[in-house]
Amino acid sequence: MDDLLADFVTETLESLSELDLALVRLEKAPDDQQTISLIFRLIHTIKGTCGFLGLPRLEKVAHAGETVLDKLRTKALRVNSDGIGLILSAADRIRMIIDTLARGLDEPAGDDSVLIHALNELAEGRVVAAEPQARAPARAAPEQPASPAPVAPGPRSGEPATAPPAANPEPAAEVHGEQQSRGQTTIRVGVEVLENLMGLVSELVLTRNQLLQILRTTGRPEPGAGDAGGEGSLATPMQRLSQLTTDLQEGVMKTRMQPIGIAWNTVPRLVRDLAHDLGKKIELVTIGADTELDRQVLELIKDPLTHMIRNSADHGLETPPERRRAGKPETGQITLAARHEGGHVVIEIRDDGRGLDPVRIGAKAVAQGIVTEERLRRMSEDEIRRFIFHAGFSTAAAITSVSGRGVGMDVVRNNIEQINGTVDIESKVGQGSQFLIKIPLTLAIVSALVIGSAGERFAIPQISVVEIVLPGAQPDMVLDTIDGAPVLRLRNRLLPLVSLTRTLRLDTETDPSGEAARLAEKVVVVLAVGSQRLGLIVEHVFDTEEIVVKPVAPVIRSIPLFCGNTILGDGSVIMILDPLGIARASGLGATTEARGRSADSNAVVGDGRSDLLLVRAGPGAQKALPLALIARLEMVPRGRIEATGTRLVTQYRGGLMPLVPLDAAVGLGGEHQAVLVLSDGDQHIGLMVDEILDVVRDRMDVEISSEEPGLFGTAIIGGQATEVVDAGHFLTRASQNWFRQAAAAGPSRRKLLVVEDSDFFRHLLVPSLSAAGYDVTTANDAENALAMRDAGQLFDAIISDIEMPGMDGNSFARKVREGGAWSKLPMVALSGRDDAKAGRDAGFTDYIRKFERETLLTSLEQCLAQSFAA
Repeated sequence: MDDLLADFVTETLESLSELDLALVRLEKAPDDQQTISLIFRLIHTIKGTCGFLGLPRLEKVAHAGETVLDKLRTKALRVNSDGIGLILSAADRIRMIIDTLARGLDEPAGDDSVLIHALNELAEGRVVAAEPQARAPARAAPEQPASPAPVAPGPRSGEPATAPPAANPEPAAEVHGEQQSRGQTTIRVGVEVLENLMGLVSELVLTRNQLLQILRTTGRPEPGAGDAGGEGSLATPMQRLSQLTTDLQEGVMKTRMQPIGIAWNTVPRLVRDLAHDLGKKIELVTIGADTELDRQVLELIKDPLTHMIRNSADHGLETPPERRRAGKPETGQITLAARHEGGHVVIEIRDDGRGLDPVRIGAKAVAQGIVTEERLRRMSEDEIRRFIFHAGFSTAAAITSVSGRGVGMDVVRNNIEQINGTVDIESKVGQGSQFLIKIPLTLAIVSALVIGSAGERFAIPQISVVEIVLPGAQPDMVLDTIDGAPVLRLRNRLLPLVSLTRTLRLDTETDPSGEAARLAEKVVVVLAVGSQRLGLIVEHVFDTEEIVVKPVAPVIRSIPLFCGNTILGDGSVIMILDPLGIARASGLGATTEARGRSADSNAVVGDGRSDLLLVRAGPGAQKALPLALIARLEMVPRGRIEATGTRLVTQYRGGLMPLVPLDAAVGLGGEHQAVLVLSDGDQHIGLMVDEILDVVRDRMDVEISSEEPGLFGTAIIGGQATEVVDAGHFLTRASQNWFRQAAAAGPSRRKLLVVEDSDFFRHLLVPSLSAAGYDVTTANDAENALAMRDAGQLFDAIISDIEMPGMDGNSFARKVREGGAWSKLPMVALSGRDDAKAGRDAGFTDYIRKFERETLLTSLEQCLAQSFAA
C-alpha cells in the first residue's frame, strides 16, 4: 500500500497542476466542453482512487467537486468566475491533504463540511455568496493545522488561510519531461539515481581529460610506430573514448533537462488570483514554454519568477480606470517568454503597465538614505532604476498582502546571481517594464578557458568570454586612465581593465601604473558581465576544456571571486573565477549602462556601423561578416571531420553539423580546422576558414559589387579592401530547408526600419540590405518601433516580421496605419507562413516569405518607387 500511495500522491500532484491550468482556461471559455471533460476526468480519477486507498476526507471533497463537474459536463449547470473560484478552492483543499500525505503523514483530520456544502449548493444551481479569502504568498511552505478552522461559505472561501493556492511541490522521486502524447510511455526514476549517474559521468570526464593530457604530454606517434602496445596504438581508441564520453555526458545531461513550462504551471492560477485580489484585469501570455534547462537551475528560479510576476501585477499594471485614462485597454498584459541564447536561457518578464519612474525611485532612494542628492544628479535613469534591487527598498505607498515591505527584489537578484545569472531592467514610463534574466543552461559541466597569472592557473566559464586581445600585437590599441583606473581604448570603445594578479593579491606590486606599463607583455581576456564589458589582465591563456564544477570549500565560500573549483587533466585542482565577483571587487557594477532594446550594439543602428569578424579564406582580400551571426568560433580537430558523400560534417551538440568552406581554396591542413558556427535554434552550420583575424566595428558600404556567389562585393573595412560575405548563400548550400537561396540586387539608397525579434534573422537581414545600398535601423519588437515613431524618427519604408512576442506584426501594421508620420509608408511583411490576406488586411503593402532576398529587394524597389511617385 505504501508504494501505491506514493504513486497516487505523485500522479495527483501532477493532476492538480494540470487542473489549475484547465480551470483558468474554463473561466475564460465557460462553454469549452473539452476542458470541462478534462477537469471532470481528473477529479473523477482522484475520487475513485481515494476509496480504494482508504482516504475518506479526500474522497468526500473530491466527490463534491465531481458532482459540480458532472453538472457542467451534462450542461445542466453553467458557472461564472465565482463558481470557478469555488472549484479552485476545492482543488486547494485536495492539495493541502496531498501535501500532508507526501510528507509521509496520515491523512489529516479536519472539517470540510462548509466547503462541501458550498459545492453542493453550486451543483444545485443555488446562488452562493462570494466572500474574499486570505491567501498565503505563492510557494510558501504549507503549515496546515490538524483541524483547519471552518470558513464561511462562498465561491472563494473553501480554502484555509494557510494553504498556498499556487503551491505545487514536485515529487522528490520523479523526472519530468515534455508532456507525453497519447500512446507514449514514461518511466519514473528517482532523482538520487540520476544525481549519482551524473556524478559518475563527471568523474569519467575528468579521467578522460587526464588521459588526453598524458597523451599530449608524452607525444602521439602515428599508429604503427613503435611497439604494438606503444603510445601510437592508444591514439585511435583514446579519440573514440573521448567521443563516447562526450556523447554519454550529453545523454545524461538530457535526463536532467526539463521544459521551463514546468515552472510556469502555477503562473496562470497565480495571475488569476492576483487579478481578483487587486481588482485588475490581467492577461497572461507565455512564449517558449518548451525551452529546456537543467532541473537544478529550474528549481532555483521558480521563486524569483513568482515574485517578479507578483510585482508586475501589483506595481506594474494599472487598474482598469487608470488604464482607460491613459488610453490603454482595460486588460493589462504580462508576458513570460523564454529562449535559448548560446549556452544560456534568457527569460523575459514584461508588462505594458506604468513603467518604473526614475524620478519617484530616486526620491525614495534619497529619503531612505541609500544615495545622496548630489550623487543622484550624476546618475543615469537606468542606474536609478536599479535601486529597486537594494535591500529594503520599495516604492509602494502602503503594505498589502501582495507587496510593499521592501523584501524581494534584492533576494531575486541574489538568487539569480548565485547561479551565475544576471538580471537587467528595461523600462519606459507609461509604457511598461521588462526584466531580462540570463541564466546558464546547466551548472554541472561547463566549457571553460584556462588562464594563468603569478604562476597559478584558473578557469573562467567560456560563456562569459567575449574575446582574447593581445595588446602588444595591436598598434591601434591605446592605454588610457579615467579617475585613476586603467582603461583600454579598443576599437574606439573604452574597456575598463582589471588585473587578476592584483585582484587576487598574488603580487606585491602596489602601483597599478607599473602593471599597466607592462600591458604589452600580457593578455587581456574580454569578459561579459551583464551588459558591461571588462578586460581581465592575465599572463597566459592555456586552453579550453570541459570542466566538472565542484562546490567551493566552506572555508573560502565567503570569497565572492570564485564560483567553484575543478580538477584538470593533469590532476591539478584549480579555482573557477566568477566574472561578476571580479567586477564587484574591482568597483565595477554588474551593469553601468542598460541595453537599449532598439539600440543593439551588434545591430546596424544610428551611424550604420556594426561589429564585424574578419577572416582569411582562400587567396585574395580578407573577408568580413557580421559578428552577431557567429554563435561560436571553434577549432575542430581534423580527426572529427568526416565525409558523407560529397559533404563534410562534424558532430556538434549531439547532432551532425554540415561544414561548408568559405572559399573553394580552403583546405583541411594541420591538426585543427578553424570553423565559424552559425546557429538559429536547433539549426547549425560551420563555415570553414583558413584563419580568424580580428573583430572590428565599421560600416559595410559595398563600393564594388560582386558577381561571385557568396559575396556581396568589396568594401573598405578597418582601412583595408575587404570582401563582404553573403552568409545566406552558405546557409542555403548547407541546408536547402534553412530558406531559399538569395541573389543579388541593388536599388537606390533609402532609409529602412527593420522590425524583427529574432536576433539571428535580424543580423542576417541587415547586412544583406546594407550591401544592397540601404541605410538600416533595427528594432527588436513592435513596441520599440512605435517608440521610434513617437520620438520623431523618419524612414522611407518598414520591413516587419509577423510572429513576434507582445504585439505581433499585423497588430503593429494596424497601429501604424491609425495615423502619425508613418501612416503612409510602404510596409513589407516577412513571415515563415503563408497568410498574405491577413497581412494585407492589416495594412501591409506586400507580403514576402523568409528568406527570399531577391523577391524582398524587388518588392522594396517597387514599393518605394510607387511611394515616391505618389
